[in-house]
Amino acid sequence: MAKDGYLVGLIGSGIGPSLSPALHEREADRQVLRYVYRIIDIDVLGVPPEAVGELLRSARDLGFDGLNITHPCKQLVLPHLDTLSPQAQALGAVNSVVFDSDGRATGHNTDVTGFAASFARGLPHASLQHVVQLGAGGAGAAVAHALLTLGAERITMVDALPERAAALSTALNRHFGADRAAAGNPERLPALLAAARGAGGLVHATPTGMAARPGLPLPAELLHPGLWVADVVYRPLETELLRTARAAGCATLDGGGMAVFQAADAFQLFTGREPDSTRMLADFRQLTGALPTTP
Repeated sequence: MAKDGYLVGLIGSGIGPSLSPALHEREADRQVLRYVYRIIDIDVLGVPPEAVGELLRSARDLGFDGLNITHPCKQLVLPHLDTLSPQAQALGAVNSVVFDSDGRATGHNTDVTGFAASFARGLPHASLQHVVQLGAGGAGAAVAHALLTLGAERITMVDALPERAAALSTALNRHFGADRAAAGNPERLPALLAAARGAGGLVHATPTGMAARPGLPLPAELLHPGLWVADVVYRPLETELLRTARAAGCATLDGGGMAVFQAADAFQLFTGREPDSTRMLADFRQLTGALPTTP
């Protein structure tokens, strides 16, 4: 029997400005659901990311129906789950946890479908011959899976931790076929972006550019027309990277669409009800004060 009341939350670092509570609760109100969305910020609590397992157990004991998981806990939460969806298993990262009636915790990943939907909507004609991706963590894994699913011929991963980029590339090649992904040396980033010019673009999937971590993730002079640039950061919606890329003549995609579409997919996981993603996109634009965008 369908429920009409839900308690969910978000675990992560520096998540006070998150729009997830408003996005979920507004859609729930329209569907006449009692829906409470709580922020569980490890910075405010003064606990390390490794405490995600204890926080998950506490949420389960308190009767939560589900949790969203964000940076830096998307991979750390894995050992504390009872089971994983096939997609989360392939990714090795979780951004949504659903508790069943017996208290079992199942991990899902809606970042993949969220980014794929946003990219198809916002950069429908972008070349995917060669994509350079900054960041190979939890968000990076999801974005890379989405791009390869959308038909990217090759992705080169660049990460501050070279071993992480190598591990993700190996996992992607195992899942999608040999030579679809490779780890790139950060020192070779200028050459990689030059090679992608006119044949692909740049995806940014690190925390750099978030409100608490402002700045550019790469030298501005590396951005030139012929590259498209997509950012997963959405607070602020216009990051320094996107501002700089537009000034350099690049087509750009902000992180808003991914945030909305992954929230819509998580809402469906938590409630079993179909959300209206168009309404949720309108909510997002209103909440951020952004002007409506045309795909």
